Amino acid sequence: MRDFLRRVFLGRLAACGAGLALAGHVAWPGRARAQRSGRVKGFDHVAAPMRDLEAMVAFYRKLGFHVNEGRGICSVHFGNHKINFHRPRVWQGPSVTLQAPAAEPPCGDFCFVWDGSETDLLEALRNAGAEVIEGPVERTGGRDDGTARGISRYIRGPDGNLLDFITY
Repeated sequence: MRDFLRRVFLGRLAACGAGLALAGHVAWPGRARAQRSGRVKGFDHVAAPMRDLEAMVAFYRKLGFHVNEGRGICSVHFGNHKINFHRPRVWQGPSVTLQAPAAEPPCGDFCFVWDGSETDLLEALRNAGAEVIEGPVERTGGRDDGTARGISRYIRGPDGNLLDFITY
């Protein structure tokens, strides 16, 4: 089941045109966990197309993300990670080849670790105008080799992407 869920997750990222810049080490259950060079270490960023720049920027800023706006992309930053949202002229352009062929919004399913109280999370979601569509619900997250349990709340972003906020 775990391998199936990994394949589904990776398939969704690929279908979304996720630009994964990965380096370091991923520890899979049953394999040596010693740090080796040349192994996947973690995510740097993912990428997804967007439709409504103004709505996306306002939404992510209200949630507390740092937002950088560029000519071709708008990026949202959290910790050492980011999501690049490609502007329509980029993902619809005929010369763009570094994306999944069918990538168009909404195609993202992002889970963020919330570092605060449930009350603070609900306040941040209300401030961003987001409606919780599911949760609180217990889920298995990515920590501890995919065995850690947390509480998730799900919302949709302005382009319809699914956003999951998990609290460990």
